[in-house]
Amino acid sequence: MAKGRYSRLHGKKGSTVTFVLFMLFMLSVVLLIILALGIVLLPISTEDSPPNGHSYITRRTVERSDGLGERGEQWTEILSWQPRAFIYHNFLSKEECEYLISLATPHMKKSTVVDNMTGRSKDSRVRTSSGMFLRRGQDKIISDIEKRIADFSFIPAEHGEGLQVLHYEIGQKYEPHFDYFLDEFNTKNGGQRIATLLMYLSDVEEGGETVFPAANHNFSSVPWWDELSECGKGGLSVKPKMGDALLFWSIRPDATLDPLSLHGSCPVIRGNKWSCTKWMRVEEFHD
Repeated sequence: MAKGRYSRLHGKKGSTVTFVLFMLFMLSVVLLIILALGIVLLPISTEDSPPNGHSYITRRTVERSDGLGERGEQWTEILSWQPRAFIYHNFLSKEECEYLISLATPHMKKSTVVDNMTGRSKDSRVRTSSGMFLRRGQDKIISDIEKRIADFSFIPAEHGEGLQVLHYEIGQKYEPHFDYFLDEFNTKNGGQRIATLLMYLSDVEEGGETVFPAANHNFSSVPWWDELSECGKGGLSVKPKMGDALLFWSIRPDATLDPLSLHGSCPVIRGNKWSCTKWMRVEEFHD
């Protein structure tokens, strides 16, 4: 009788060991599947990515969102970490670019700059473009674009100023400057500017680059280096392309002002440059 009980106990023990081994095997399979999915979803550098620090996020998707026209394939490119700057390709559709230009054209005026002493706008030779402001949320197309900006920047739409459409003709420019404020007047409404989204509404044949002359980067590592003007080769530069958007931050992650965010618009040599700028604040901004 004792021998029979031992056999039954031995059988139960063998079943338990088999069950444990089976569960370990299944857990291993699940972990391998998760690991495989993780490898697939991670951004992977392309083999032809430029050397010397210029990098890409190569996940490319066709985003389904509200908007005018077809935007095609969108993808994000890391331009720089000092300052923090990123290019969102095909952020706007061709139809949205043309719509913004058509809204602004009848109302363009000489661009001004902010006086650091008074905080008020004034005329200056450092900025020779023309421009105008659109009201926030003034129609559905503008609201859709502003929502898209908020989704990309992770800054609520209420923290953004109204879109400013700018036009640069041949020879016109905006010399290097900071977007953050150095006066108390402008920070009373919405606080300090923390980030800028610059959307290109047209291609430019030559010149018109957005240049960061103080960036901590190998300027010549960008793949479009040979296409830049002499001004563009004076810093880390982005060549305007219709529909693309450049997001850069005027503050560091520790919330201090970033002097490396110094930037400007090179003179247009051939063609016309249309762009649209959105400045974002620390707090909610009131028109």
